[in-house]
Amino acid sequence: MQEKPEISNAEFEVLDVLWDDHPATSNDVVVRLNDKKDWHEKTVKTLLGRLVKKGVLGFEKLQRQYLYYPLIAREDYTKKETTNFVSRLFKGKIAPMVAGFANQNSLSKQDVSELKALIKEWEQKND
Repeated sequence: MQEKPEISNAEFEVLDVLWDDHPATSNDVVVRLNDKKDWHEKTVKTLLGRLVKKGVLGFEKLQRQYLYYPLIAREDYTKKETTNFVSRLFKGKIAPMVAGFANQNSLSKQDVSELKALIKEWEQKND
């Protein structure tokens, strides 16, 4: 999948359910989403159809039901969205984003430790 399409927040919630466990029928998706959302079955089917048209989901017909599965990995989508977010809000620079979190006291000690480990790993690979 070369170009990754834009996915709305509602579509993302449907996709997230399928990343967690697939393949799944539209009914399965409705039941799983009902823990978080009170969406009508027709709404979920509409969102599934949009994701299929965008090439993000695939499906297989099994008797009278469709089994849906993701065609894009969660990691690939996360990379794309992270890059878009940093580019759009921070002009492609990560330091201002991290500084913003640090200034808001939003970074935990674990976050800082993980960032340090990532930086150390990057330095080892790029020296």
